[in-house]
Amino acid sequence: MSVLPTPGRVRLSGTNLERAADHNQRVTLHAIRVNGSLTRVDLAAITGLTPPAIANITKRLLGDGLIEEAGQRRGGRGQPPTKLVIKRDACHAIGINIDRDHITLVLVDFAGQTLARVSEEVDFALPGHVRDLYRRSVRGMLDDAGVKRASLVGLGVAVPDDLGLVDLPGRPATYAEWDAIDMAELFEEPFDLPVFVENDAAAAAMGEMQLGLGQKLSSFFYILISSGLGGGIVVDGAYFRGADGRSGELGFLRAPTEDGGIQQVQKLVSLSGLAKHLAADGLTLADALAADRSARAETSIQTWIDRVAQRLYVPLEAINCLVNPGMVLIGGRLPKDLVERLATAAQARLKERGDNIPVIAPVARAALSEDAPAVGAAILPFSHFLLPKPGALWKAPADTTRRTARHA
Repeated sequence: MSVLPTPGRVRLSGTNLERAADHNQRVTLHAIRVNGSLTRVDLAAITGLTPPAIANITKRLLGDGLIEEAGQRRGGRGQPPTKLVIKRDACHAIGINIDRDHITLVLVDFAGQTLARVSEEVDFALPGHVRDLYRRSVRGMLDDAGVKRASLVGLGVAVPDDLGLVDLPGRPATYAEWDAIDMAELFEEPFDLPVFVENDAAAAAMGEMQLGLGQKLSSFFYILISSGLGGGIVVDGAYFRGADGRSGELGFLRAPTEDGGIQQVQKLVSLSGLAKHLAADGLTLADALAADRSARAETSIQTWIDRVAQRLYVPLEAINCLVNPGMVLIGGRLPKDLVERLATAAQARLKERGDNIPVIAPVARAALSEDAPAVGAAILPFSHFLLPKPGALWKAPADTTRRTARHA
C-alpha cells in the first residue's frame, strides 16, 4: 500500500487481483479511517476498485460491525449517497510503553482515541513491577471506559531497543533482567491476548502514520525524545526497518559539542540530558514539565533548546540529504510548547547553516506527542488483524505460531 498526499484526501492503492479480497477490505477500511467519512463512490475513486467490488466489501464491513452508516451527503442531484464511518467501539486494544523513567498504559478504540490511561513515573522499573501495574490496572481501565473484555483484539508493547543494556545514569545492575524477558509471558494475565512488541520510536512513527500527520505525508522522519533519543523512518507510507531492524537510531550518532568535543546526540537531546542540564542550574525535570514554570526554569530550558538545536544540526543534515523526508516530526514526553519551541529552533538552525542541503524538510511537532509510543503500540494489533500491510500481496505470510512477534 502507498499513501500519497492529495488536497483534502488521501489516495490509497487497491487491487482487483484474484485472492486479494482481504487486502482490498483492509485498504477500504483504512481509507474510511483516514478520511473520516466516505461514500461508496468516494471509496471507488480513492482505492481504484470497481463500484461492485466496493459494494461487496462495504457490505461485509457493515456485517462485521467495523463500519456504520452516518447519514447522507446532501447537495447533489438525485438520491444522496450514504456516508460510511468507522465504528469506534467495534474493537479495542491496549498499548503499553515501558521506558527507563516511566510506564504508561492506554486503552484505545478502533478510531485510535484514548479511552483510559494509567501512567507511573518510576526510574528503571523491573519486569515484576511492570507486570503488577498492568494486572492491577487493566480491569479498572476497561470498567472506567465501559469496554468489555471480548472487544479487545490484542496488546501492543513499545520499548526502547536494548532496554536493560544501554548504560544510562542510575541504571541498576538488576535492570539487565529485561534482556531475557518474554513479553507474552509477562502480560499473560489477566487476559490471554496476542502480544506485539515494537521499538518505542517505531511504534510512535507507526501511530503517527495511522492517526497523525502521516495520514497526509507519504514520507517522514519521526524523532522521539524520551529517556534516550530514537528515530523512525516512514517511506512511501511504510515503516522502513533496515537490514537488522535498527534504522533511525538517531541517539547513537555523534555530534560536536559546545566545548569542541564530540558526543552521542542523546547525551543532551533526551529527558535524561535535560535533567542533567537542569541539575547544573539547581533545577529538576519536574520544574521543566510543570504547567507554571518559573522564570529561572524558562531561562534554563531555553538554553537547553538552543544547545539541542545546535546538537541536532548534524543528524538533521544527514536525514535531509539521505532520506529526503516530507517532514521531520518531533514527539516525546515533553510539554507541547517545549516541543514546538525545539522544532522551531531546529528549523531555524537548519536554514541558517544548511546552504549545502538540496532540500530542507520542515521540522514540526508530531500530532501524537506525549503518549505516542503507547498509542502507537495499541495500534499494532489493529494493523496486524485489520489494516493493510505493505507488500502483503507478494511476500510469503509470516510465521503466526508465536504469540509474541515484532510487528511487521
